[in-house]
Amino acid sequence: MDDDLAISALAALAQKDRLATFRLLVSAGEQGLPSGQIAERLNIQPTRMSFHLSALERAGLLRTHRDGRRIFYAVSYAVMKDLLEFLTKDCCSGHPEICCDLGPQHTETMATRL
Repeated sequence: MDDDLAISALAALAQKDRLATFRLLVSAGEQGLPSGQIAERLNIQPTRMSFHLSALERAGLLRTHRDGRRIFYAVSYAVMKDLLEFLTKDCCSGHPEICCDLGPQHTETMATRL
């Protein structure tokens, strides 16, 4: 992943509703969810939801597939993985063991730092 793609992905995630959407879809798995269900679960108006889904899709973070009349949105796990690898590529001055397990039980949270 190059700088421009990373900036595009991070910019798309730098909004509360889009971040919540992405996190919901990460937990939904490869099948994803239809846009109406995403809007309902997040209590976002469908027109606003469409705007946010489009922004995430343009950034390459989401993929879509159609099932009848419904459009399903799912995370592009390959792009998500590329972004995470891009962000941690030169991790910790050659000591990747510091950040190799990014699970919450092993990291200081932003909430504790703020």
